[in-house]
Amino acid sequence: MADRPARRLVVAITGATGAVYGVRLLAQLSATPGVETHLVVSDAAALTLHQELDLQRRDVEALAHVVHKNRDVGASIASGSFQSDGMVIAPCSMKTLAAVAHGLSDNLIARAADVVLKERRRLVLMVRETPFNLAHLRNMTTVTEMGGIVFPPLPSFYHRPASIEEMVDHTVARVIDLLGVEHALAPRWAGMKPATDE
Repeated sequence: MADRPARRLVVAITGATGAVYGVRLLAQLSATPGVETHLVVSDAAALTLHQELDLQRRDVEALAHVVHKNRDVGASIASGSFQSDGMVIAPCSMKTLAAVAHGLSDNLIARAADVVLKERRRLVLMVRETPFNLAHLRNMTTVTEMGGIVFPPLPSFYHRPASIEEMVDHTVARVIDLLGVEHALAPRWAGMKPATDE
């Protein structure tokens, strides 16, 4: 039996806007030595990938080590006996958030997330919607109480990004930090610049 990789991570992409976050995360993780990526792309995500990035499902699937179909609820990642180090849903639609919050497990993404939570592993949801209604907020609270991490992909500006790519990379870098994976994707905070008197 082959040795298990140092890190095994599940990436799911749903139909919310922000497909670039999932693609960039997957590309970075898949290119990291010792990391094995398992990918699930929802049907709605395939539409968003084409709309936002001119990518086909197969283009994104080619970035992963292992690909699973969202309808395959019997896939390896649907079982707690499958040893993984965590899962990121990037981006995470409000439908998927609700499914995770209420334990619906009606597709592989929701089931895999449920497994990660029940096995006390790290689950990061890059939720994408604005503004939030009360159902969204309650579902985020529920997932947080269950041990998940709600991570809306909100850009920061203190590093003075010069492009959308730099903004995306900075956010993805923060998510990768939560997974405990080393990277050099974005610069780290080195402290405030000293103020100058006028």
